Amino acid sequence: MKALWWVAAVTWLAILTTGIVAGCGSSQRERAGGGSGAGACAQCAVVRTQRGLASWYGRRFAGKKTASGERFDPGDLTCAHRTLPFGTRLRVTNRENGRQVIVRVNDRGPFGKRRRLIDVSRAAAKKLGMLDGGIARVTIEVLR
Repeated sequence: MKALWWVAAVTWLAILTTGIVAGCGSSQRERAGGGSGAGACAQCAVVRTQRGLASWYGRRFAGKKTASGERFDPGDLTCAHRTLPFGTRLRVTNRENGRQVIVRVNDRGPFGKRRRLIDVSRAAAKKLGMLDGGIARVTIEVLR
């Protein structure tokens, strides 16, 4: 009976924590339809920061399974990172124009000789203002 109570308590805590993290991905301004979704959020404490190059991938991968098992949608605010756990939320800032977006890690990559830090979806690239150039210098902040 004690073990069952403990499992219930841990499950409740996990549900509560998931709700807090899920609310972290959008600001009041984004829900209203404006802005980049990178507004200040008291629950979005930065855990770690990385700097490097970002690229984007889009329509040619649409519908294909990502490394996390979900189908890739270029319209979602998602990204690929080589090591961060799936579901991790990142605030990505384009260092050339200051535009920001919050994305969720759902895939692995980028791979290859160019050694980019992150691949973002087409929707995220549009918000970052990097569609035309294809690559941008970015700072990523891992959010709690």
